[in-house]
Amino acid sequence: MIRTSLCAIAFALTGATAAPAQTFPPQPPPVASPLGQGTEEERAACHPDVMMYCPSLVKDNDQSDVFAILSCLQSNRSRISQACRTVLASHGQ
Repeated sequence: MIRTSLCAIAFALTGATAAPAQTFPPQPPPVASPLGQGTEEERAACHPDVMMYCPSLVKDNDQSDVFAILSCLQSNRSRISQACRTVLASHGQ
């Protein structure tokens, strides 16, 4: 009897103190390409700059570290082509 009463009290207390369910805003749709690597045109605009300034970061079999390449491009921003700078700017970089 005491056990049932304690369980009922514990259940009542947890129900009374539980936080209301959080609602999150709608999420944007996923990007079309993995890791947001951009369109074919955007990749074509930056490919020569990546090969010129960041060749050691390019790996075979699509295993390149996209964030390291982006960091490299940002580090060389003054030397990369205008087309690639436009791509970076269009993605808030």
